Amino acid sequence: MYMLKMALFFLVISIIAGLFGFGGISSAAAGMAKILFFIAIVLFVVFLVIALLAGRSLTR
Repeated sequence: MYMLKMALFFLVISIIAGLFGFGGISSAAAGMAKILFFIAIVLFVVFLVIALLAGRSLTR
């Protein structure tokens, strides 16, 4: 959850920086938001698969 909050934070920073014309900061913050978002999604999928596999082994 922390990484998604940070991704949203960097997204907001990039939007504000883009509105004020700071292109370098805006693109860097948007890049960080993308990286954190995809890391969070990958971790979610990995933990979801682990939880599903662990749940199946308990019911057998």
